[in-house]
Amino acid sequence: MLNLFTRPFRQPPPELAGLGADFIALPLAGGCTVPAGRFAVLASREGRTRRLSEGARVAPLDGETAWCVHPGPYACDLTPFEAAPEIGLRVRFAIDTPDPREAQQRFDLFLASEGGERVALDGFVAALQAALQRELAQGNLDLPPCTSFEEWNVFRSGFNQLLYTRFGVMVDDCLPVDLGAARDLAALLSARLAAQAAPQPAGAPATTPRQAVFDPGREDAQALRRLFLELPGLMCGIRLAVLPDDCVGFRRHQALLRRLDLVSLSVGTMPALALAAPGRPLAADGQLRRARHSRRAAGALDEAWALLARMKLGDAAMLPMLLEELDRIVANLECDCAARREAVGEPA
Repeated sequence: MLNLFTRPFRQPPPELAGLGADFIALPLAGGCTVPAGRFAVLASREGRTRRLSEGARVAPLDGETAWCVHPGPYACDLTPFEAAPEIGLRVRFAIDTPDPREAQQRFDLFLASEGGERVALDGFVAALQAALQRELAQGNLDLPPCTSFEEWNVFRSGFNQLLYTRFGVMVDDCLPVDLGAARDLAALLSARLAAQAAPQPAGAPATTPRQAVFDPGREDAQALRRLFLELPGLMCGIRLAVLPDDCVGFRRHQALLRRLDLVSLSVGTMPALALAAPGRPLAADGQLRRARHSRRAAGALDEAWALLARMKLGDAAMLPMLLEELDRIVANLECDCAARREAVGEPA
């Protein structure tokens, strides 16, 4: 038989179990169709991203990674103060719809730089909580006891802008809740004491449990990828968010942008973690030192995104203070990126 009548090959439906409940984004194979109520994000190795709406056929280009994203909404409980686990915020959020004014959507950039193979809801919520706790600890957001209606509105405005600028999510609702009845405070305190008393491996910092399992290669690669992909978008946001009225402020603003551009160039030409020089391997302690500087630079990057959120809400009177804060953050980026380039330590 000539097999004149054959059925066309159909790609099996994608495995998306848990999407919209336990996961925000899951990998999507080429040839699949974007399910209804979801969208796809495709990212190249260089960080360029594009979206496909429901019903579209996924055809990744060479080197592209595809995710299927459920926009939500999602509900979670955040703890704004680490020392007070009984105080909570019940938050309902959703992934932002595409903004035609933006060349790249912020959530798409998050997927390309930090997403990994899949984005679990609990890990994403932990990142939201860490960003909130950092801003409250630094005094950039204020949530005092017995918050008044005006104070709550100011907090909500800053919180909404923080999550949109840093993660590309829209906050639908946010309400204070008492989590004391839902959490075993004694167990939480016991777990913290046990983590502090746990023996640390030789050479590992003794501050947090995560640092005890610090993997220099993985941490360095993740931090440098974030810096490489996110610094151009951050500079574009700062350039558009701040328009100084006087020449002094304009020159200072331009100088800070030039320094950020040089940091971005330094990240793009960063030497390999394991090499002190071409053909000369670097010892393990030198690699550990380099990886720590990379992660500190990524921490300064988080502060810069949070500052951009404040810039978008600030007025002209706050501009000198905001530029002073940006100067500090850029100095930290310069210091850590310069230290990351150094090859200190005996060759392996």
